[in-house]
Amino acid sequence: MALSFSLGQLQEAVVDFLFPRRCIGCGRTGAFLCAGCRQTLPRLLPPFCWTCGKPESSGGLCPTCWGRQTEIDGIRSPFRFEGLIRQAIHELKYRNLKAISGSLAELLADYLQANPVPGEILVPVPLYPRRLRERGYNQSGLLARELGRLIDLPVVEDSLYRSREGLSQAKSATVEDRRRNVADAFACRDQRLYGKHVLLVDDVCTSEATLEACAAALRTAEAVSVWGLTVARET
Repeated sequence: MALSFSLGQLQEAVVDFLFPRRCIGCGRTGAFLCAGCRQTLPRLLPPFCWTCGKPESSGGLCPTCWGRQTEIDGIRSPFRFEGLIRQAIHELKYRNLKAISGSLAELLADYLQANPVPGEILVPVPLYPRRLRERGYNQSGLLARELGRLIDLPVVEDSLYRSREGLSQAKSATVEDRRRNVADAFACRDQRLYGKHVLLVDDVCTSEATLEACAAALRTAEAVSVWGLTVARET
């Protein structure tokens, strides 16, 4: 185990030497998000809705969450989905820059240290198998693995799964369309999450529909609590 870890570190060092990491914001070498550009990221600051995490002047529940019963206990996101953080997520999700998942996970770890969220196990939002084959990786799985390493929590990737494909959420016109698109689209294939406090990890929260559908499946599998954690959210 120690040998394979050392070889992995050596391989990473060689790649970094041959292809130096450059900040996607300013182009400076050394990291995908340099310290200076990290300070400019569009942070999502309180007050926000206690449940969905959207900006809410009262600091309580937003009107939408007042009017519905949710399966998810709460959703938290460090950033607004705009500017440089939007670019970073697109690099991870659509441009095969898998290595940036480590930088984004560091931002999540820093956020959790300052804003603890209940959770004893990390579960990434799964992709439908066909989409996973097309992309070659699940960006949420990469984030969860990197985050788990940083905060020392286990990751379970193959219990929650997507059983129905549906349309891409980005192509759904309204919030209701998004909710219908993912309704009953997820399930758990075993009882490994029974009695667990789950922290559900994804890259972006848009309408909460996907996280809510995942939470419903986790509740059916008798998870004790389900909180959502995303790098950013649309506001």
